[in-house]
Amino acid sequence: MATVPTQIRIDRDIKEQANALFSGLGLDMSGAVNLFLHQCVLRGGIPFSIEMPHYNRNTIAAMKEAKKISRDPEIPSYDSMDELKKALDE
Repeated sequence: MATVPTQIRIDRDIKEQANALFSGLGLDMSGAVNLFLHQCVLRGGIPFSIEMPHYNRNTIAAMKEAKKISRDPEIPSYDSMDELKKALDE
């Protein structure tokens, strides 16, 4: 099978998350993209449903805030509920 190089643009954060996911599945980005493209051809379309979720403004604001917090190195994180409860009691 002859292969050709292909260049695509991907959001940096999504690429990092996808690479971590694919690595856990024993795939690299190229293998995952090839798998996706083969499935598209075999099924004659996108191999999953594509939907636009309808979130209200409060939910969207909460998701943006959660994303911002998750990237902030100054925000503490906890490995267990006991750790969190202890920090709240202090």
